[in-house]
Amino acid sequence: MERIPIETESIELAAFLKWAQVVGTGGQAKMLIQSRRVKVNGQVELRRGRTLVPGDRVEVGARVLEVVGS
Repeated sequence: MERIPIETESIELAAFLKWAQVVGTGGQAKMLIQSRRVKVNGQVELRRGRTLVPGDRVEVGARVLEVVGS
C-alpha cells in the first residue's frame, strides 16, 4: 500500500488520482472512474467529486493508495 499525503483536510477523488500520479489529467480521471475501476474503501466509486479524507483507501487495479494528512 502506498501512503499519499495531502496538504489539505480533504481532497476530491479526481484531484487525488492526479495528485498521486495515477492519471495525468482530469479527463483521464473521469474516464477511469466511469469505467468502474476505482474503489474507495472497498466500494466501486462513480463520483469523481467524492470527498476523501485521511484514512480513506483508494484502489485502482493492483495499486492501493491510502490518504494521509501531511
